[in-house]
Amino acid sequence: MALFYKSWIKERFGREIEVKSDELVVRRRGLLGRLDTHSLVRDHRSRGEDTYHYYLSNFHPTWTDCTCEGYHAENFGMSVWQKPKEGDGVPFLASKNCTVVSHEIAHELLRQAGYKRYMQDVHDIWTKHLHAGQAFDRYDKKFAKTEGDAEFMTLDMSGFEV
Repeated sequence: MALFYKSWIKERFGREIEVKSDELVVRRRGLLGRLDTHSLVRDHRSRGEDTYHYYLSNFHPTWTDCTCEGYHAENFGMSVWQKPKEGDGVPFLASKNCTVVSHEIAHELLRQAGYKRYMQDVHDIWTKHLHAGQAFDRYDKKFAKTEGDAEFMTLDMSGFEV
């Protein structure tokens, strides 16, 4: 997944960024010691702030202003990882998780590029995807755009000038 987003960022934003996707191993904790957004930010800083880290977590961000319940900060993003219920999970993962990851990455990279409406415009396109039938961009196993079965799906970024 990290390799796909590295490729997508280069294609859509013209930037060569190191993207890391790690499973964050967490020990059981009591109620007051729960993993939270602050813990993920601390982990991001310890691994190197120059690398874009994206966390797929098992909890909702402590706070968010995104309708997809994700979170972004400087070179950092997170969202809730949704698991497929049964059967082939690739279509589910592409439509539920990949789209949210692209949403949060778009916020952060547009912000870094100085794009003034990085929050509103991403949310406008997100609403069109969810409620007005606008198709997500679809990519195959080789990260090429496709009209067929998708391994990855992202926001349609064609209307953004970066």
